[in-house]
Amino acid sequence: MAESAQSAVGGDERVKEISPLRQALIRPELGGMVGTVAVFTFFLLFAFDSGMFTSQGVMNWSVVSAQFMIIAVGACLLMIAGEFDLSVGSMIGFAGMMIAIFSVTLSWPVWIAIMVTFVLCVSIGALNGFIVVRTGLPSFIVTLAFLFILRGFTIFLPQTIERKTIIGGIRDVAEGDWLASVFGGKIGQGFFVWLGDNDLIGTFERGTREGQPVVDGIPMLIIWAIALIIFGHVLLTKTKFGNWIFASGGDAEAARNSGVPVNRVKVLMFMFTAFCATVFATCQVMEFGSAGADRGLLKEFEAIIAVVIGGALLTGGYGSVLGAALGALIFGVVQQGLFFAGVESSLFRVFLGVILLGAVILNTYIRRIITGER
Repeated sequence: MAESAQSAVGGDERVKEISPLRQALIRPELGGMVGTVAVFTFFLLFAFDSGMFTSQGVMNWSVVSAQFMIIAVGACLLMIAGEFDLSVGSMIGFAGMMIAIFSVTLSWPVWIAIMVTFVLCVSIGALNGFIVVRTGLPSFIVTLAFLFILRGFTIFLPQTIERKTIIGGIRDVAEGDWLASVFGGKIGQGFFVWLGDNDLIGTFERGTREGQPVVDGIPMLIIWAIALIIFGHVLLTKTKFGNWIFASGGDAEAARNSGVPVNRVKVLMFMFTAFCATVFATCQVMEFGSAGADRGLLKEFEAIIAVVIGGALLTGGYGSVLGAALGALIFGVVQQGLFFAGVESSLFRVFLGVILLGAVILNTYIRRIITGER
């Protein structure tokens, strides 16, 4: 009776109340939201008249942001599950090269080359996860090894088969292929023609394309990025498996004791990360019409930085796919915005270092709020 009266009057003193400010601070997307507003405000002030916010300018930084988003979604879910994958960049180069070898060198139909490459790369992701969960080795070490293994094969195979490290001709063999258009096509061409005819977006003023819109459609790269963000967000926030991901990264032993299949969750997240890297590679190969042994360099670190900016903790168990997408958007806007603003492009790396440090400091503070540490 006394306890009931106490609850009715002042609440249970064992329940620690959190102020509205702290509730806002512990949202994973906070850093990404603040960073996005700051970045857009900066470039609206200093690069508005440079063409950055014309239809072509918006498409330029949207494509670059979409590239980051695709690999950031996979990296985000894996980091929330408590693991890292440093082989993402090498996986991008390897996947693109395998598509080129299968389709151009071996003359396979492009759709078969793409599907076999996906199976191969996702299997490598599964192998990464299997080694991590079976041996107990840090994923940092295991995937670092695969970073070198995959990059080595990416250089060795084309040199051995074609005597070169760049294989072209993919666009020619992909002509009319149904699956190639899923990764390298565009949608909404008719809508953009209408926008151009009504002077709502820019059109070419001379040459063979006179009167045609400068932006003639939305690349499938952007569609893939949006689809993966929606899938990742729903998976993480609306399903039981999403709870398993958080539990596996938060406290793996406690999760096992509660019946969560931690090992299976981690392996599946490694596979999904490899899937995202292969999507990126396939879109890139179809866009450029070639595969190069140097593709994907440093992408693993850029993906991790985008996820950290988006609010994920390096210790696992906390993060947001939407936050990671905002982190990737910041990347794309800044990388292209520096060019439009006339700033030396090498300063982009300086920006990455500064914003990474700031994000880690903010995330550490958030972790202390969550855990009650001082």
